[in-house]
Amino acid sequence: MKNSIFISLEQMLVFMVSIFLLSSCNQVSEKETEIEDETTFVIKPEYFLLRPEVEKAYGYSHAVKIGNIIKISGAVSMGDAGNPTAIGDMEQQMKNCYADLQKILTHYGCTFDDVVKEDIFTTNMPKMLEVSGYRAEIYKNGFPTGSWLEVKALALPEFMVEIELEVHKSE
Repeated sequence: MKNSIFISLEQMLVFMVSIFLLSSCNQVSEKETEIEDETTFVIKPEYFLLRPEVEKAYGYSHAVKIGNIIKISGAVSMGDAGNPTAIGDMEQQMKNCYADLQKILTHYGCTFDDVVKEDIFTTNMPKMLEVSGYRAEIYKNGFPTGSWLEVKALALPEFMVEIELEVHKSE
């Protein structure tokens, strides 16, 4: 019986269980199919321009909401015409950034409690660290995740700080 194949009972059991698991992974019940068909829809992005002329000139949207997620472009210290404000004053520039971010959050019915990620870009990290305590006034219920990066320059040489956010809107 050189050409015969002998399989132990244990090997046969493992083989049968494997076949069962593979076949059950590919099966979808009728109820699951119905639910999937009923909930198929397209989520369209909702764009928000804080300073429409400035943002159109530079080619960006200040915020985009898709479903429960809102991505907010970096806020800098600028007036409505796009000119830098609080030149040379890191703390005031940071406060101006948060004031603009507050306007965007309010537009979407959110608060800083909904922020899940905050990235800060600065041209002077030691100075940013000196004034960063202000953030505790913004984030009263805990800080979001994020990164702080020192960069060589921002969009205009007068900008010292830029803050961008990612938000999860609870519904």
